[in-house]
Amino acid sequence: MQKILVLNSGSSSLKYQLFSVEGDDYKVVAKGLAERIGIDGSKVSIKYADGTKKEVSTPLPTHSEALKEVFQLLLGGAIHDLGEIAAVGHRIVHGGEIFKQSVLLNETAIKAIEDLSALAPLHNPAAVLGIRAVQELLPNVAQTAVFDTAFHQTMPKEAFLYGLPLEQYTKHQIRRYGMHGTSHRYIAQEAAKLLGENNRLIVCHLGNGASLSAIKDGKCIDTSMGFTPLAGIVMGTRSGDIDPYIPLHIMKEQGLSIDEVNKLLNKQSGMLGLTGFSDMRDVEDAYLKGDKNAVVGVQVYVYNIVKFIGSYIAALGGVDAIVFTAGIGENSPVIRKLVLERLSYLGIKVDEEANNRRGGIEEITTKDSKVKAFVIPTNEELMIAKDTIMLTA
Repeated sequence: MQKILVLNSGSSSLKYQLFSVEGDDYKVVAKGLAERIGIDGSKVSIKYADGTKKEVSTPLPTHSEALKEVFQLLLGGAIHDLGEIAAVGHRIVHGGEIFKQSVLLNETAIKAIEDLSALAPLHNPAAVLGIRAVQELLPNVAQTAVFDTAFHQTMPKEAFLYGLPLEQYTKHQIRRYGMHGTSHRYIAQEAAKLLGENNRLIVCHLGNGASLSAIKDGKCIDTSMGFTPLAGIVMGTRSGDIDPYIPLHIMKEQGLSIDEVNKLLNKQSGMLGLTGFSDMRDVEDAYLKGDKNAVVGVQVYVYNIVKFIGSYIAALGGVDAIVFTAGIGENSPVIRKLVLERLSYLGIKVDEEANNRRGGIEEITTKDSKVKAFVIPTNEELMIAKDTIMLTA
């Protein structure tokens, strides 16, 4: 039996899960969050396998101090000794074109992750802080990196190149990268168990951040997020795809700075900008009550999803199944039904009873539906733990 720690480091947060692994059996022993690192009011929480929860409010000036507190909570009921931790797996947002798969970390790989910080300035530097904290506290423990962008590296040039001067790609690395790749890869593997290895799949990872991907025989051929996570469908607070001149027009006509436009597009747009709510649960409540802005907002959201699905059907040359996952995809029968009803021309028929169930894998179309639709809960942490076991075996 091995214990694998999975870390997801943010600029001021540290999410973690501890897995107990025996053969093919992966069990979550504990999970939690260190938040407000380097900020007043910091705290660390944990939830053990038996459901017991604990929270400690304490100063967390650095990621190293945060990890020390995480270890203390793990020692309080999840492990007896830090020596039980066999390896640590890290979620890394951006691997550029360098990392096409998960890797065992060494100084060369860590330096490459640091060098890619220009492509993910909020995420990669924070991930390196998490890696360095583990090096300091567990210097002899192997560490791995699992990249959000890696799964999308199978996209052909026709899918990832933009219509910019070619040197913007060759010299400045500007291209479509995509995000949520670990989730999309997990869903593709789970879907293959239901459909067989050879399939044409469209995955709808719908959360506050959202992305769709077109997957053929387990490989990504296109995805909706682009150079950054701002691209694609309308999201909780992100605009999604817009006319690229709009930011320039706003800066010129309204006098907004680059930082102000960045905030507008990433933090003040999307469903928040359209409806006043960033959480889809609040949007749905208002929608069902007939709020005009919420009704239009949901229509825009559903239309965006349907439009991408349609384009991916063309890219794939057809589709065998559509999968919904992540917070909204797994928990909103309303959004799923609205999307699938717009796709009824494909011979899709919604199974109302199945669509309203929650909790596990569900086929939400009827048996005579020509295209299948599923809900498959995602599990990025499990993928990271599995990759870590594979790389450190």
